[in-house]
Amino acid sequence: MSAIIPERRLGLLQATSINMTDMVGIGPFITMPMVIGIMNGPYFLYAWLAGGLLSMIDAMVWSELGAAFPMAGGSYNFLKVTYGENKWGKLMSFLFVWQTMIQAPLVIASAAIGFSAYFSYLVPLTTIEAKLMSGGVVVSIVALLYRKIEAIGKISVILWVAVLLTLFWIIGGGIAHGNFLQPLRHINDGLTLNYVFVTVIGYSCVKSVYSYLGYYNVCHLGGDIVSPSKNIPRSMFFSIAGIAVLYLCMNISVVSVIPWQQAKECQFVISIFMQKLAGPIAAKIVTALILLVAFASVFSATLGYSRVPYAAAADGAFFKIFARLHPRGGFPYVSLLFLGGIAFVFSLLFKLSEVISAILAMRILVQFIAQAVGLIILRKARKSTDFPYKMPFFPLPVYVAIVLWGCILIATGLNLFLGALTAISTGAIVYLIKSKLKEEWPFQPTGLKAQ
Repeated sequence: MSAIIPERRLGLLQATSINMTDMVGIGPFITMPMVIGIMNGPYFLYAWLAGGLLSMIDAMVWSELGAAFPMAGGSYNFLKVTYGENKWGKLMSFLFVWQTMIQAPLVIASAAIGFSAYFSYLVPLTTIEAKLMSGGVVVSIVALLYRKIEAIGKISVILWVAVLLTLFWIIGGGIAHGNFLQPLRHINDGLTLNYVFVTVIGYSCVKSVYSYLGYYNVCHLGGDIVSPSKNIPRSMFFSIAGIAVLYLCMNISVVSVIPWQQAKECQFVISIFMQKLAGPIAAKIVTALILLVAFASVFSATLGYSRVPYAAAADGAFFKIFARLHPRGGFPYVSLLFLGGIAFVFSLLFKLSEVISAILAMRILVQFIAQAVGLIILRKARKSTDFPYKMPFFPLPVYVAIVLWGCILIATGLNLFLGALTAISTGAIVYLIKSKLKEEWPFQPTGLKAQ
């Protein structure tokens, strides 16, 4: 019985909306006080600029690979192709799926936990109630995604509009307050360009970059994108540019009303901001909108990640059950249900502060840096015409991305770095055992060695 091949049904608008809703989520609302606290000065805005710059540079790598290989699974396919489908590519793509089965549910759970935490501004929750709410968010998302992809595209646009309305209200409130440009006039107060400043930028970028993550979500949906060679790069660059402007304006708006010295101590900084501007009712309304944005983020993240185990399984590199598509909807329902189930468990077990840095540490080595190195290898091995999108000044942006990701990895801390290495090593051992049992690379019989 042949597998059902999903049709390409998501256009540029839908792809961009999915990216942007995934990028925003609860991230900027909970990390804003963290970034201000780490920078400890009015120049904290540079951390958001740095996060946007790194995302834009890395998006060039994703764009080249996404436009050339527009298939479901994103990095799984990129790593397999760039490192050789019959040799090291098998190991690298397996390691990506391995870490995805852990970090993808963590990403989904982090947004659900953040949702529950911010909800406590409206209704104080006990610890058990907060856990039940975060788990309920995951269940609701899986239920919404259990349908055809074109219906999901329509839902994503509606959620995207909610994201934009929320951010525009926050920004507009600061502008109406009449002191919007004041933070920019003092952005360099006390700033000294030295090693300490660069180091602090690195640590703060762990939080700001977390709020940009998701610009590449469209690559995981490559098999669903119309005109992928054009729409995949465009959706990423549009998403990053739009979100960077909105993040900067939102931060400026907030600290134009609440001094940064106070904002760094506010757990519900946006709610307090709106309460100061327009009273408690407005604060509750904006909090409700933030919750909707967080919900939208879980929605788009779960959508993208559900395609990764499916792509690996359809390729014969993962458990066959994950390759099953819904007989009527044509979506990978087993993958969706499995990741949703793991995310549900994680949402009950972990705290938000425990997962943000861990998510980055796990991704950087196997995904971001490995992909960038793989693109350099692939560009040397293939014709220029094989790449519909070509980044300017290649390979300089690739080297810059590798160095910056390396700095972010160091900033996550030694424990998380060692944890990431442990996860990778464990995955490599599992892969070798699997390959030995199936007599696959590097254990094929002598006469069947990959060329």
